[in-house]
Amino acid sequence: MVGHTASDVPPTMAVKIFSAGVAACVADIITFPLDTAKVRLQIQGECLTSSAFRYKGVLGTIITLAKTEGPVKLYSGLPAGLQRQISFASLRIGLYDTVQEFFTTGKEASLGSKISAGLTTGGVAVFIGQPTEVVKVRLQAQSHLHGPKPRYTGTYNAYRIIATTEGLTGLWKGTTPNLTRNVIINCTELVTYDLMKEALVKNKLLADDVPCHCVSAVVAGFCTTVLSSPVDVVKTRFVNSSPGQYTSVPNCARMMLTREGPSAFFKGFIPSFLRLGSWNIIMFVCFEQLKRELMKSRQTMDCAT
Repeated sequence: MVGHTASDVPPTMAVKIFSAGVAACVADIITFPLDTAKVRLQIQGECLTSSAFRYKGVLGTIITLAKTEGPVKLYSGLPAGLQRQISFASLRIGLYDTVQEFFTTGKEASLGSKISAGLTTGGVAVFIGQPTEVVKVRLQAQSHLHGPKPRYTGTYNAYRIIATTEGLTGLWKGTTPNLTRNVIINCTELVTYDLMKEALVKNKLLADDVPCHCVSAVVAGFCTTVLSSPVDVVKTRFVNSSPGQYTSVPNCARMMLTREGPSAFFKGFIPSFLRLGSWNIIMFVCFEQLKRELMKSRQTMDCAT
């Protein structure tokens, strides 16, 4: 990202990719219960069962899940989530600066080059990591309260069953809404973080350090949640649906609007913001610090040799 001090050595592409992957995994482990709560709130109203509306609020959802299905259920799908972050974050965040330089024609990166970089890295990450997204959502959404036997017993079992029952294309189910969601998230999150951090540093409001990274991450998280929430809910519903439940992504959105009204597109907004905001803070702070420490270590090794 922008804003390196003069004493910093610009990190290499390999350092950026590694730092992004590690930082994203750390953030995912800490915030995963919020993501599970978000998914459960987003799919409420999809099935008209007696237990369909048992979740109320972020804390209520987490407590209800822990009481009825066990605390471990809050981390159901975590292995797929970490696989997702390794593929998604490493590409969309680690390659962001490199792709941005490619689109930059002048000395400084323009808003257009930042958006173009976000579009490119976000799109590539989705096509590569979509199967991990499908499995993660399916495992987070399934509940033993809806039947005696769950659809999937684990991460790799889910990959196998989806591939055998729905074909390999089943692992890329919901690519269109997820592509739209990730393009919105990538452009909004990375561009807002970049612009916010640049403004804070250039105007000497904050130094390029942890407080600056935290403020920039929270602002980026809020803007991203507002813009991506409708697409995120549709994506979750469509990815989690059984074969034939929805004929297409537009059909899924239309049925949501007809049955539940416009507010359905913002279900799980609070946990989504809490999760994305806290995820951003942890990820960006870890990412920035890890980059610096790796480059310092590299400098020390170079000096020693």
